[in-house]
Amino acid sequence: MTAKKYFIAIVIPEPLRSQIEAIKQNLFAEHGLKGALRSPSHITLHRPFEWKEEKEYMLIEKISDFKFGATFSISLKDFAAFEPRVIYVNVLKNGVLEELHQKLKAFAQKELQLLNEINDLRGFHPHITVAFRDLKKPKFYELQKEFESKRLVGNFEYAGFSLLKLEKKWEVLKDF
Repeated sequence: MTAKKYFIAIVIPEPLRSQIEAIKQNLFAEHGLKGALRSPSHITLHRPFEWKEEKEYMLIEKISDFKFGATFSISLKDFAAFEPRVIYVNVLKNGVLEELHQKLKAFAQKELQLLNEINDLRGFHPHITVAFRDLKKPKFYELQKEFESKRLVGNFEYAGFSLLKLEKKWEVLKDF
């Protein structure tokens, strides 16, 4: 049986997605940074995990059972960083988004036996990555300073989340 990687996220809707993808493309063109181009712009709700591809249908069925009826807005404002490797679009604090994350994390632990989120001491810091992994320390500090003065403001209504699967890059497998 083949294990594949999956994760659960809110994929940013248009037109904000294109705006953020353009920033990622610019970072690639100007600095050769391509790590963030491997996935659509998103807010991670459950970090990557492995699942047997042959049982993917079970994963989709189980996740389909998760219910979260609240509607809410998600607001983006400017950029921030996790030193010394990640630059991201800042997602403003949102109690309903936090509640969605907590409920989904508990559901994934109970129904899918996914435990990798449980011991994550970093906590939930919703963000949209524009540069990471291939961003080296010296370039990080240069770009961090540059992004401190950049502005990006946007809002969108939460309309559900997606299951993404890693093939050559991360692709949306199913929207919920």
